[in-house]
Amino acid sequence: MQSPRLRLRVTAAAETVLRAGHPWVFADSIREQNRPGECGELGVIYDRRDRFLAIGLYDPESPIRVRVLHAGKPATLDAAWWSARLAQAVERRRGLFDERTTGHRWINGESDGWPGLVLDRYDATLVLKLYTAAWLPRLGKLSALVWAQLKPERIILRVSRNVGRLLDPGSTSNARPRRRAGAAASMDPTSGSLPAPVAADRPRDGEVLLGPPPEGPVTFLETGLRFEADVLRGQKTGFFLDQRDNRRNVESLAGGRRVLNAFSFSGGFSLYAARGGAASVTDLDISAHALAGARRNFALNGSNAAIAHCAHECAQADALDWLRAGRRRQFDLIVLDPPSFAKREAERPAAIRAYEKLAGLAIQRLARGGILVACSCSAHVTAAEFFAAVRRSAAGSKRPFDEMRTTSHAPDHPATFREADYLKAIYLRL
Repeated sequence: MQSPRLRLRVTAAAETVLRAGHPWVFADSIREQNRPGECGELGVIYDRRDRFLAIGLYDPESPIRVRVLHAGKPATLDAAWWSARLAQAVERRRGLFDERTTGHRWINGESDGWPGLVLDRYDATLVLKLYTAAWLPRLGKLSALVWAQLKPERIILRVSRNVGRLLDPGSTSNARPRRRAGAAASMDPTSGSLPAPVAADRPRDGEVLLGPPPEGPVTFLETGLRFEADVLRGQKTGFFLDQRDNRRNVESLAGGRRVLNAFSFSGGFSLYAARGGAASVTDLDISAHALAGARRNFALNGSNAAIAHCAHECAQADALDWLRAGRRRQFDLIVLDPPSFAKREAERPAAIRAYEKLAGLAIQRLARGGILVACSCSAHVTAAEFFAAVRRSAAGSKRPFDEMRTTSHAPDHPATFREADYLKAIYLRL
């Protein structure tokens, strides 16, 4: 016998927030439900007068108990609804990219109406990343829908740490180029026909849902530059696509300058700076693996004359220690793009202090007329707080400076609610 539809009622405060468009319902906001819910089932939320408020994915193990898919008037979430929702995300990106950019984001979670899910493109490879286990029961139908509409060569699954722990509690690193059973890997991706649903056993991070496994890192284009992405084991979905616009800005500023790219990862900012005519570029990162990726990315673009003539070096060290070590070596442009300093709200005050300190160390390494590009990806630190921290460092240096610009999210990474607004950057010329 089929269970009755999961019905939820929430607090008055949560009703207000939902009507304002917020996509999350927290566990402590639920004041009544008709039965225990299962992970991934649809829960319907009603107001105090028993009127429909919203419908979303239920996750009994998450503090975010419901991730809203639809709010307002009642709707039937059938196959046509899901197909239209994907088409809407794709349409939002129409005209943003040409053939010189084959790496970008198709779906940006809640801000595209797909809460807890992102879909990134790396040329013919699509990477689907889940931040909630609530999507797992729909993984087969979801991958089939993406396959039919976007016609990639392959789809790869990545999962966040919290989802990975649920799937494989005893594993610390479970990424591997494994094809899912029933994935119809030999199917022609241009045919448009739907492959068989993914098998119902536990998926793993880095599994190939559909299509053939990649033979090593995949390559893609970004504004005409070639990059590799480790889509099976790399950070995020394999590359930091969200910094594309800031990389383009750095290219326009780099001509003739000595550039330091701190927390460089695989050298994205560095390659743009080199193409922009930088005299030299130094990649600074604590990870030997990341620096090896930077070298490979430079090799991929060796046919570009400006890149070939730019002096490129790699320094493996903790960025803060390296910046502290001495002030003799000066740079004309420094990019700071560290990992998040605040994973939780409680870490916010310490993160603000860390950003201020880091900017101060970088400013000491800037030559006269030098440019600082300071970035933050900490959602718990607001743009106003981050910009103020960097400005305090600049003011404390007793060196005059001009603020050139501040930036936020790229258009393929929209942020439609406060918690989604994480990326910011400030440009200062000393």
